[in-house]
Amino acid sequence: MDHPPARSNRPAARMGGRVLADALVAQGIDLVFSVPGESFLDVLDGLYDNRQKLKLVTCRFEAAAVHMAEAYAKLTGRLAAAFVTRGPGACHGSIGVHVAMQDSTPLLLFVGQIPLADSGRDAFQEVDYRRMFSPLAKWVTQIDQAARIPEVIAHAADVALSGRPGPVVIALSEEMQRDLVSVPDVPRAPVAAPMPDPAAIARLDALLAQARRPLLLLGGSGWTPAGRAAIAAFAERRRLPVAVGFRRQALYDGTKENFVGDLGVGADPALLAKAREADLILAVGSRLGDAVTQGYALFEPPGEVPIVQVHPDGAEIGRVYRPVLGIVSDLNAFAAAAAALPAAPAPGEWVAELRRLREAGRVVPDYAGPLNLGQVMRELETLLTPDAIVTTDAGNFATWATRYVNFSERQRYIGPTNGAMGYAVPAALGAKIAFPERMVVALVGDGGFLMTGQEIATAFHHGVAPIILVFNNQMYGTIRMHQERQYPARVSGTALTNPDFAKFVEAFGGHGETVTTTEAFAPAFARAVASGRPAVIEIVTNPEQITSRATIADLRAGRAAPKPAAKPKRAPAAPPRAKRR
Repeated sequence: MDHPPARSNRPAARMGGRVLADALVAQGIDLVFSVPGESFLDVLDGLYDNRQKLKLVTCRFEAAAVHMAEAYAKLTGRLAAAFVTRGPGACHGSIGVHVAMQDSTPLLLFVGQIPLADSGRDAFQEVDYRRMFSPLAKWVTQIDQAARIPEVIAHAADVALSGRPGPVVIALSEEMQRDLVSVPDVPRAPVAAPMPDPAAIARLDALLAQARRPLLLLGGSGWTPAGRAAIAAFAERRRLPVAVGFRRQALYDGTKENFVGDLGVGADPALLAKAREADLILAVGSRLGDAVTQGYALFEPPGEVPIVQVHPDGAEIGRVYRPVLGIVSDLNAFAAAAAALPAAPAPGEWVAELRRLREAGRVVPDYAGPLNLGQVMRELETLLTPDAIVTTDAGNFATWATRYVNFSERQRYIGPTNGAMGYAVPAALGAKIAFPERMVVALVGDGGFLMTGQEIATAFHHGVAPIILVFNNQMYGTIRMHQERQYPARVSGTALTNPDFAKFVEAFGGHGETVTTTEAFAPAFARAVASGRPAVIEIVTNPEQITSRATIADLRAGRAAPKPAAKPKRAPAAPPRAKRR
């Protein structure tokens, strides 16, 4: 008598490249950003099989691909993935890994690798990625056995998303991607977030009750809408003034009466002075790093100002300043616990005084020249839609927006806290691909635009239309600022020669404008929005006005505001040129 064959739960054999693509789907990843390479052809083929579940975004430069993935993860709170090829591709992509690490953004970077059989021979494009990326990433590994792909990808997702989120780098041996294996997929496994200790919350309540001049400082990543709402409810019930860390404006509604500004590069000197007067600092999510603490000098001597630090990674608490209370907790869980505390507000005069300083700092001076950049930023505030996303590059130009714009509850403002140039344009594309229905505006200097501005081609390729504001002063403005402070009138290496940026986007079929006067900006922006195409508005700024608070003449005369203790990187702005339209 014939018997039916025994049933088997063993999955069908798949090539390693297909197993990897399926593993991404199993971890909930639906977008992949990449510059293709021959070192991961088999993964590209696996992505083709998953093209209904995984959108592949083809980019023009590896750093830009990783920036797009990082911005997507930062804005959505979801894990993002990028693929680059070995050697030069990995080196280019490393910039984005550094951004993700310093910004605490969950990200998986896959790097095609040489054949395992050739390792150790200094083969073509061979790099030891564990050694290369170990200072930049939370974890670096290499997959040499296709059967281990689901296990490794699942663990990488857990590492990237847990504790202090961050990037994981995974190298993929070339021949492994072609191995046939029969292995099941590993689904996402929720990992319970750390909850705040009730005793610590009670201690916080007592500390706040004693404080007369408290300051709530928000930072970090992984915030949810519910978490932001809870921390806002807590701050309003306790009448706490709220400042955000460097480029963390997305965390709090700047139109609220208790928002008092940002602590970071270009921070208002009046706010910094008040922060030194505070009798309690509640740092929620902030690592109290270089930019936020003005070069580790804001709270000096250490211990003089009591600090309560809340962070999901206990290793970050007390790394810089020893707190009177450290709370290891998921930030959203902490916000919910804090919002449940009884109302016992601090004196209202303190928060009102700090808010008055914030609004006084937003009064626009009569800057010299035909284009007043402060007024342009105030107009931009009114032109942004209620749910607009603004991305920024590194540079002095970026401090104009943070000084003059109060970003509202549903708006988002993101930028690289490590000061990476070339971030804003690809980040705007990542944002627009994630949220095609929302207005997305990139702020970038003339220096940063020519690093990754070619990604406009990616915008056309994938049918998205960000608006890019290029601030042109024909110089690396931040470096020029430091140069004039230390070596007045000895200009070396900071001058730039630029193209016609409006014609640049027009060459792709986009909408281009050049603005040389204050009055021309709002109509130009409206036309860019109405065009429905990728747009570049070149804003020609006065090169003499090197920051919103100082001119080059001020720097040379030693009359400028005190030198920022944090070390910003390079930046932008340009001499007048004939208006094109």
